Amino acid sequence: MLTLVTGTTGQVGRRFVPRLLAQAGPGEQVRVLVRDAARGERFAELGAEVVVGDLRDAEALGKAVAGADAVVNVAAAFRGVPDEEAWAVNRDAAAELGRAAQAAGARRFVQVSTGLVYGTGRGRPLTEEDESRPGGAMWGAYPESKAAAERELLALDGLDVRIARLPFVYGEGDPHLAQSLMWAAHWAAVQRLHMGHHADVAQGLLRLLYAPAVRGPVHNIADDAPVTAVDLHQVNGAEVPEELYTRTDPDPWLAVMSTDKIRRDLGYRPIFPTVWAARDAGAL
Repeated sequence: MLTLVTGTTGQVGRRFVPRLLAQAGPGEQVRVLVRDAARGERFAELGAEVVVGDLRDAEALGKAVAGADAVVNVAAAFRGVPDEEAWAVNRDAAAELGRAAQAAGARRFVQVSTGLVYGTGRGRPLTEEDESRPGGAMWGAYPESKAAAERELLALDGLDVRIARLPFVYGEGDPHLAQSLMWAAHWAAVQRLHMGHHADVAQGLLRLLYAPAVRGPVHNIADDAPVTAVDLHQVNGAEVPEELYTRTDPDPWLAVMSTDKIRRDLGYRPIFPTVWAARDAGAL
């Protein structure tokens, strides 16, 4: 089995690929697509085949998918990028990668998406059957472009597409946890953020990649306990601003996801069920 992984130099990809390589069995190969050859060297040292090129370049895409049995598309453009780039990478490039994989004879395609595609909360944990209602100014075109990519990929005939909707990902030196204070400082004290450690995101992706079959294409991956704005300040060692306690949470269930499906069907159990467990284990 040859698995192609894109987005390998981002925060998720750079932590996922070593785990994929570490558990690869006899006859299993991993190929990574990188834009910068120098940034692919660490993957080559671990045993991956490296293809240099841009996801939006047809020639590079052809080389990347040639002979691949499966694709894990981690590539994404999100916070701080122009909307045009978000659409170009998150929707257009993802859909083209899916078509290229289909044409090359790949059997399976794991698309890394986001829980933000659900949009507004439903008064309970979000399930995979809930419709997508992406929107809001905070993330620009990121949620809408990811939702559009899901639709285009799922419309491809003959390709086993599996969607992984991720929460706010943190851990192992990822600066996202510290950066969360940029938003949490303006939230209500009880406003929540659903999170997932890189180790658990990786195990969820691996389960989706290797499961012989899945019950429905979409799976949420997250930990067990969304954290509040107060928690985020405390885990970052920051003082909690008093004004947090004067504010009201506008949507208490925003992006809070149920993980019942991936637990029941694929045996997923978070290694780090809470950010506090990760902190105590020295895994932040």
